[in-house]
Amino acid sequence: MQQLAYFVAVAEVRHFTQAAELLRVAQPSLSKQIRALEAELNVSLFSRARGNITLTPAGEALLPLAKRILADVDTARLEVQELVGLKRGRVRLGATPSLCAGLLADVLRRFHDTYPGIQLIVEEGGSRDLVRELTRGSLDMALVILPLHGDPPLDTTPILRENLVVASPAGPGQGATERSPKAAPLPRRAFLRIEDLRNRPLVMFRPGYDLREATIGACRAAGFEPRFAVEGGEMDAVLRFVEVGLGIAVVPSMVLAGRPGLRGTPLVLPDEEARRGRHGPGLLRTVALAHRKDVELTHAARAFQDTLETFLVEAGLAGSLPAGVETLVND
Repeated sequence: MQQLAYFVAVAEVRHFTQAAELLRVAQPSLSKQIRALEAELNVSLFSRARGNITLTPAGEALLPLAKRILADVDTARLEVQELVGLKRGRVRLGATPSLCAGLLADVLRRFHDTYPGIQLIVEEGGSRDLVRELTRGSLDMALVILPLHGDPPLDTTPILRENLVVASPAGPGQGATERSPKAAPLPRRAFLRIEDLRNRPLVMFRPGYDLREATIGACRAAGFEPRFAVEGGEMDAVLRFVEVGLGIAVVPSMVLAGRPGLRGTPLVLPDEEARRGRHGPGLLRTVALAHRKDVELTHAARAFQDTLETFLVEAGLAGSLPAGVETLVND
């Protein structure tokens, strides 16, 4: 384990002395352990030509495996410690920005009040980024969007369904989308179709967001290429860009709570429009709690899952879920 930890440190900083300083060990000791690992594997892991440290093909292959092994060992250590009764432990949770800005804060507060000794580490990111971090062992669980792409080795439990809406400036005549001579005013209807996004400037998330791929895919399926006014933002930035009139954006309905400068119009596909009717619900997406199939959830992670599901059931019964959100958890 020590050899793998030293290898990962050198691979990340590409410098033996800096890696030794980060690990607080003597540089000769670190170099000795790396040589021992290379001897055991009978292969060179680093190319040391002229002082430049690069990974060999064998090193490139070992790096993701070494990171996963070290993460799993750390998880095993915490799992044993948790046997004393959930007084210690850690939950590494990934979540999309819409959930971080919405109901997740209340769930985290409830969990922390119940298990104050459990460390909570939250990573915010797009669904596809979170799936990648899960498979690498960097997260214990994550709230991701279904369906998953590429058939990753994950178990998923659907927990909620939410409406997707088109976010636009709330005031009449506001923003570039309303006054641009190249785009007609956004129709003020009870719903919008994908076709209504044609030739309109869109504020687009950075790559890695499921919303980005879903929006682009829906536009292309409708026979046109979306036009971006600005792209590359996180959720808060996208909403702010829409507020000042840079364009419109497809977002989950829950993120518009507390933003009076924005209005959300349900988005439907052509076949759904006919099937659901003019005032039917908008395009939906499903959120699931995911974790690796080959790793058992720790006691702390299972406790968080129980807390999350209980919260959703109670909020659903009380009618206190954010607008456009429906729980899929059974009582």
